[in-house]
Amino acid sequence: MTSEQIAGAGPPGRTRTTSEQTALAPTRRRACRHTVLAVTVLVVAVCLALRHRVLLESGALRLAVADRGWLLVGATAAGATWLCAALAQQGAVTRRLPPGPLVATQFAASAANHVLPAGLGAGAVSLRFLMRCGMTAGRSVTAVVVKAAAGGIARGALIAVLATACPGVLRIPPGWGGWAAVVGTVLGATVLLGIRLWPRCRRALGMVVTDIRAVHALPRRAAALWGGSLAFALLHALVLIAVTRAVALPLAPALVALLYLAASCAAALLPTPGGLGSLDAALGLGLAAAGAPPAAAASAVLGYRLLTVWLPLVPGLLVLGILIRRKAL
Repeated sequence: MTSEQIAGAGPPGRTRTTSEQTALAPTRRRACRHTVLAVTVLVVAVCLALRHRVLLESGALRLAVADRGWLLVGATAAGATWLCAALAQQGAVTRRLPPGPLVATQFAASAANHVLPAGLGAGAVSLRFLMRCGMTAGRSVTAVVVKAAAGGIARGALIAVLATACPGVLRIPPGWGGWAAVVGTVLGATVLLGIRLWPRCRRALGMVVTDIRAVHALPRRAAALWGGSLAFALLHALVLIAVTRAVALPLAPALVALLYLAASCAAALLPTPGGLGSLDAALGLGLAAAGAPPAAAASAVLGYRLLTVWLPLVPGLLVLGILIRRKAL
């Protein structure tokens, strides 16, 4: 009997075989790197918050006397985002998923996304749910990737449309255009080289392409995927628009939506839990650059975070615990 067999001969859960440990090692290293980077960004965000404590306090006071009607509109839009996320996830697979558990899973995934870095929480929850629904691990991963890709493409399309409606808002700093082109070319060449030289990458890409074709062969699934992705991004923008109206921030809705979409894309470059710190800074800077007073910009960011993160966080974690207890995840 080999040492690997001896290691696996014990009671389940006591030891792992050498092959299992080797397979888990890259995942652990990635999670460790993401966690270190997320903690670093969060520490910087906390330091900046302490440095600008007076501004944040004035923003909180302004939010406390904000228009309750507009805040209710924002809360309703925030609640509808989970329905849109469920719709997009259903559109990413060909089989029918149970509607109730699907919506509950997306609600729980949003809470998990604010606990773990770089969207790992939401991805893990959705992946586990799809596997519990009878899908293979490969197909489940593909479904999560397809949904994320559709969300990114939808945001990019909305940015292009809104940038045309609000010209001059998004400007590339002088001298950055050439660097962006070089970085994009290098990244594209690296991806293509990896696909060509790494057989496992080619197989994974082939599976993704196959599943995308299968989804788009069903018009209802394709409509759910793209409609849910577009509505998800628009509703998040609507939350911020409602908060700016509640705190009497005189900015056009299209401009606020464009600033939110651009800030969310920029914040995605820093893998903090739920974009905490990175999205807040990007939103605050964007609103201030658009002409908002600093206190009003802080109020808008605090209100957006209150409706999308802090109020749903505890209920979302409770739903997550219930789903795990009922073995839905």
